[in-house]
Amino acid sequence: MGFFGLLSNDLAIDLGTANTLIWMRSKGVVLREPSIVAFDKNTKRIVAIGHEAREMLGRTHRDIQVIRPMRDGVIADFEIAEGMLRAFIKKVHAGMLPSRRIVISVPSGITEVEKRAVRDASEHAGAKEVHLIAEPMAAAIGIGLDVDAPVGNMVIDIGGGTTEIAVIALSGIVNEESIRIAGDEMNNAIIQFFKKNHNILIGERTAEAIKCEVGSAMPLKEEITIQVKGRDLVAGIPKTTEVSSAEIRDALNEPVGAIVDAVKISLERTPPELSADILDRGIMLSGGGALLKGLDERIRMETNLPVHVAEDPLTAVVRGVGKVLDKINEFSKVLIKSRRY
Repeated sequence: MGFFGLLSNDLAIDLGTANTLIWMRSKGVVLREPSIVAFDKNTKRIVAIGHEAREMLGRTHRDIQVIRPMRDGVIADFEIAEGMLRAFIKKVHAGMLPSRRIVISVPSGITEVEKRAVRDASEHAGAKEVHLIAEPMAAAIGIGLDVDAPVGNMVIDIGGGTTEIAVIALSGIVNEESIRIAGDEMNNAIIQFFKKNHNILIGERTAEAIKCEVGSAMPLKEEITIQVKGRDLVAGIPKTTEVSSAEIRDALNEPVGAIVDAVKISLERTPPELSADILDRGIMLSGGGALLKGLDERIRMETNLPVHVAEDPLTAVVRGVGKVLDKINEFSKVLIKSRRY
């Protein structure tokens, strides 16, 4: 590495639907913020990003709009996503040279057009060299699995927009299942539950908080009851209602069931030798969705396989991208090969 290589801090980025995490060489994770942007509708000027923009969610006046430029793990609003990425990179770079190289994680089911959008956004944000890596591969590396070995590893990465299920061996993905059902769908299921059963409208932030506090995939040892505030759909006035963790579990049953079904489909497609490895080694869970209470137990019950939740599942992907960035030549086989236009 030359003198300028030491000065410019190359970055590893997990550009997620719900959160963006940035890892910097020798510093580790330097940024963990919601992938949310507040901008002025008239000028398209970005007013706030990350935590600051999240505070504005559902509380803005007509000139300011708060959006998530990432949907289902890919860029939905290119201009805003690029501005967000540029702002996050600027935040971590304070006073340093721009990054020459960026390694960024993307869903395994990404299309060529979507790959191009991620590359362009990164290049416009100042990177000279952009490499892409599939999220489940990055998660496997971040967890510490030996992806190079002729042994099967199954990884399930549950993010905000997508659930990525992959069987990995010999530095490649043997089979993958990428479904657009994850944390956001769970939040939406909770919002719909309150509309239908309690005639109350709640916001996305409230749904997220309920999911984290009492959401579960299996019965809890002690069921909990919580107070929820929202707007009465009939009277139109603020209202408080009481719900139990059992009701929230019922509301989450559909998205959780869809994730379990996708795991079963992936297992059915796995070659027998690799199936035997998974039976011995078990399934690894990563991503924010892995923190849903009892999800590991539910998958274990439905597949009869050992299921392990990764240590600090929220940062597994970005840690893996960081390891790849550190030893890019060694890990060149795991990077996504992209067609040049």
